Amino acid sequence: MNRALIIFFSLSFLLLSGCKKDNTFTKDHLDFSTDSVLFDTVFTTVGSTTQRFRIYNNNNSKIKIDEIELMGGSSSPFRINIDGVSGIFHEDILLNRNDSLFAFVEVTLQVNSTTNPLVISDSIRFLTNGQNQYVHLDVWGQDAYFHNNEIVAGTWLNDKPHVIYGLAAVGYPGIDSNLNLTIPQGTDVYCHKNSMLLVYKSSIDIQGQLNNEVTFQGDRLESFYDDVSGQWWGIRLIEAQTSTINYAIIKNGAIGVQVDSTQDPLTLTMTNTKIENFDFFNLYVAAGANVVAENCLFGDAGLYGVFLFAGGEYNFTNCNFTNYWSGSRGGPALAIKTWYEYEGVNYVRPVVNSRFDNCAIYGTVDKELEIDTIPGATFDCIFNHNLVKRDVIYDYPNFISNFWNLDPLFISPSDGDFHFEAGSALDNVGDALYSTPLDIEGVARNAGSPDIGCYEKL
Repeated sequence: MNRALIIFFSLSFLLLSGCKKDNTFTKDHLDFSTDSVLFDTVFTTVGSTTQRFRIYNNNNSKIKIDEIELMGGSSSPFRINIDGVSGIFHEDILLNRNDSLFAFVEVTLQVNSTTNPLVISDSIRFLTNGQNQYVHLDVWGQDAYFHNNEIVAGTWLNDKPHVIYGLAAVGYPGIDSNLNLTIPQGTDVYCHKNSMLLVYKSSIDIQGQLNNEVTFQGDRLESFYDDVSGQWWGIRLIEAQTSTINYAIIKNGAIGVQVDSTQDPLTLTMTNTKIENFDFFNLYVAAGANVVAENCLFGDAGLYGVFLFAGGEYNFTNCNFTNYWSGSRGGPALAIKTWYEYEGVNYVRPVVNSRFDNCAIYGTVDKELEIDTIPGATFDCIFNHNLVKRDVIYDYPNFISNFWNLDPLFISPSDGDFHFEAGSALDNVGDALYSTPLDIEGVARNAGSPDIGCYEKL
């Protein structure tokens, strides 16, 4: 055989060997990053976040996935996407050796008309080499009362959560007013993106109790969202009639409670309430509203913790203005402003008959209290027995027996725990004449020398 034929047959053998190797599929199986995907509680009609897992070929040869099937088919509440392709059935997918694919899963539940959560399950079947493998899908489903851009009044039931889309309005300009909404203890209110509870020339009565609070938060219940701000807008009162909020937890929105002007001598009384983790303000009071707050915690906020703007009447007793926002923020824990500018003209609004007693005003910036007033503006406001962080101490005559820049020794302010340790500057230094009898947790105050802030140390 001549040299040319030898080279030809040698090259042909190598090429055929290479082709045969490329067409060799493993007879083994797939591996997965998890064998089950669990969604936390998801409200009916509200879609979940997307979860994902990986499909691995850990073999030394490529593998053909004959079928991938969502077992519940088109009636399943789950939706799957395999490496960018949506659908309930996929076939003949090649996966190279030591390579992987992403699978994405979402779920939307239909109304189930039950008050208790239920578990809904499905699975994804993978067929390779005649062998079926499964990844299990489970979701906790919860039915709810839904309020979608509607007028609300009367008394809400608390057997199921309430979910707000858009606007839930207790009265609305040009439509209705003089309404009342009562929210009983134990009611959970979940608010969709940009949604708001509005009270217009009407009243609201939030009737939480110790250990059975009324809660307001976003409607995404996955643990990732536990401390994400900006998930909804907030509660807004416009020219409201006398309203009350007792034992409420309000969190994770844009502006917690906004109070604009008033119809009655007393606009809002808040007691034993926590408002925290809002993008702008936890509490924003404007244009002459009258607000009383006792044993309240105004926590982290991206701008001001509490902003009292353009006049009004304020009485805060044993409250925490404690802002430890994790990022940079634009203002103090508490700000009061007696004037505003409009078209180049300054207008003043009086602050009258106001007091801050036994309050903790503290946080991460040098000036956690700012008072912005100008000549001609009435500022009738007494600060008495408060702990204040401010690098430049106010020497107004109506500042009485306050404590400046001492360490409150909070247990864990970064985690929102504003209980305090022994030796704290808050301990036993409050004014007993201006103190609540119980703290936010129902602990009796020391009758002779109560603590400053919303917590009384045992």
